[in-house]
Amino acid sequence: MSRAVLPSTLRAAARPSKPTCLPLPYTTNSIAAASPSFPRYHSTSSQSTQGSSVSASEVSHFTQLASSWWDPHGPSRLLHLMNPLRHDFIRSCLATSAPSPTTSQPEPQEKHTFLDIGCGGGIFASSAARLPTTKSVTAIDPTPEVIAVANQHKRSDPLLSQPNRLTYINCAIEDLSSHLTNPESHSHPHPQPYPPPPKYDFITLFEVLEHIDHPSTFLRTCLTHLKPHGWLIGSTISRHPISYLTTKIVAEAPWPIGVVPAGTHDWNKYINPAELKQFFAKENTAHFERSHGNEDGDDASGIKVVEGAQRLAVGDVYGDIRVEGCVYVPLLGWRFVKGSEEYGNYFFGVQRLQ
Repeated sequence: MSRAVLPSTLRAAARPSKPTCLPLPYTTNSIAAASPSFPRYHSTSSQSTQGSSVSASEVSHFTQLASSWWDPHGPSRLLHLMNPLRHDFIRSCLATSAPSPTTSQPEPQEKHTFLDIGCGGGIFASSAARLPTTKSVTAIDPTPEVIAVANQHKRSDPLLSQPNRLTYINCAIEDLSSHLTNPESHSHPHPQPYPPPPKYDFITLFEVLEHIDHPSTFLRTCLTHLKPHGWLIGSTISRHPISYLTTKIVAEAPWPIGVVPAGTHDWNKYINPAELKQFFAKENTAHFERSHGNEDGDDASGIKVVEGAQRLAVGDVYGDIRVEGCVYVPLLGWRFVKGSEEYGNYFFGVQRLQ
């Protein structure tokens, strides 16, 4: 991943901000040009395959980290320390879930399905698969070496080795449906079309978005796999001068100061909470337009903003986004800190309402 350049950092400082953490091997110079929802005013683009969210430079970077992924004192140490907060944040989101109109009462023993995108060596995926409330976890990553490490770790735990409990797949999100399709069906004289994308209760994107060149396109692809009333949960970094200092200058400094390898982060790709909120607001407006046509005036960006009774009659696809900042405190680990989402690492969650 390309290194941020200080002048561009200063030029972008006035724009919204976003947090950081140890990243996973996922990047996208994806499917189309960057959406207006996430304008990369000051981004450097990496060379990646057209139509894929995978960057060759990201894969190469994380290939070098694969062998140390499960070393709690190695380059992935901060990911290990952050993992308990991931589960805490998911529980807080579940506590605010909008009820499904098809069920009068919540199912106390209902088991959940997870899709963990950019899973790396499986730190979160394996911990989610051990939960008694989990039915299954599908974890994908485009780096073959980290998937090999994840499978090796899985084989050491009989619970994780149970059929369909935890499945690792070496692929990008764009290729998931084809990987889950029985290839034998397509050698049939009358091959069947691909089935609809599989749907999950939770889609998780931990330390992934800050490695994506076109996050709007990437998020829309991910959301095709989310069930109604399911949750998209992730963590990422705000684009702010403080995050440049903490995640580039300090975190990537030579040992013994630095905690991650140089080149781990690209500050230009960080995303601010306000940009995520704008993305989901525009997705809700686009849903209204598809359902009821265009009757109101456009906003300055060319995207219609529809409010009032018309909007309420249709209903939003996505609920309000939840955001919670977190800060790494030496000797204490990661802690939730209110307001820190504007200049550092943060979690985000949004529920699909229909």
